[in-house]
Amino acid sequence: MSAEIKDHLVKAHEASLLAVETYNRPTATFRSGAYIVLMNIAWNSLFHAIYFKRKIKPYFKKPNSTHYIKIDGEYKCWELNECLKQYYKDQNPPIRKNLEFFIGLRNKIEHRSMPELDPEIFGECQSMLLNFENLLCQEFNDKWALKTGLTFSLQLATTPHAIQIKAMRTSSKQLAKNVKSYIDKFRSALSTDIQSSMEYNFKVFLIPKIHGHMKSSDLAIEFIHYDKLKPKEMEKYDKVIALIKPKEVSVINKGRLKPSEVARKVETTIKRSFKTTPHHATCYKAFNVRPPSVSNNPEFCDNRYCYYDELHKDYGYTEAWVSFLIEKLSDEAEYNKLFKRGGET
Repeated sequence: MSAEIKDHLVKAHEASLLAVETYNRPTATFRSGAYIVLMNIAWNSLFHAIYFKRKIKPYFKKPNSTHYIKIDGEYKCWELNECLKQYYKDQNPPIRKNLEFFIGLRNKIEHRSMPELDPEIFGECQSMLLNFENLLCQEFNDKWALKTGLTFSLQLATTPHAIQIKAMRTSSKQLAKNVKSYIDKFRSALSTDIQSSMEYNFKVFLIPKIHGHMKSSDLAIEFIHYDKLKPKEMEKYDKVIALIKPKEVSVINKGRLKPSEVARKVETTIKRSFKTTPHHATCYKAFNVRPPSVSNNPEFCDNRYCYYDELHKDYGYTEAWVSFLIEKLSDEAEYNKLFKRGGET
């Protein structure tokens, strides 16, 4: 292994361990923010090591030239987004989407301290780490594995379910509007397969292991790999999940909002007049969220913000649409541009 490859691997390895150490520190308040920044560095260094191993120099070239761009005498290296483009080409697996989520989020929170962000993105953070470990070992063997230096952090896992839900809802309300809007927009644009992939968002149930005596098990915690290629083996785990999963009653249009509800939420937040007519109607037309009232294709909606209800022949809107409108219309110039033309208020 060349010194160049090894230097990038060491950097990737140490940055990822520092990210985990920071995230698991009980007194940390910039937990997710520090973790995301450090893991972006770790991933970028890992990709650079991979490219050097493949005899590819991860540097930007001058337009229409074979020469590399230099800044202050140093080659301009590919940032993480460019590494993803070069590695995955036209493929968009869940791992790539997970990293793209964090690239955008890093740019939003780099200069903020937002402890309320932690429960909102825990699943994506866990997937980011597991994906890193898998690619690291896949490309450079188990010698570089992180798991030899990591253990499980202690958790207050017995908090009642109702209290957990209330705490998460409260923290969600406290998120900066532009950050919350970014998270909602990104997730709503993903396919169902990616959203349900453990490589994009890692979600687990923790089930106590009951034994007759203290020495009946070597490990207090074990991960069971869920393998879709072994349906019979996985069937028993599905039964366990069915036993512990909170019962949810199927509800049509759950989470969808009526235009009047959208208008009320927006008006309350921006402290300016915002009614169903003309304000909301003007907005969905201006931003091409849904077709006009008379349309041969009423279902042609931007599903980040709106869905057509075939049964009731009307539209339901998402919380992401509310966040989008609040972000846009908090700007007085944008508000005036949309609603005060020709004397409209």
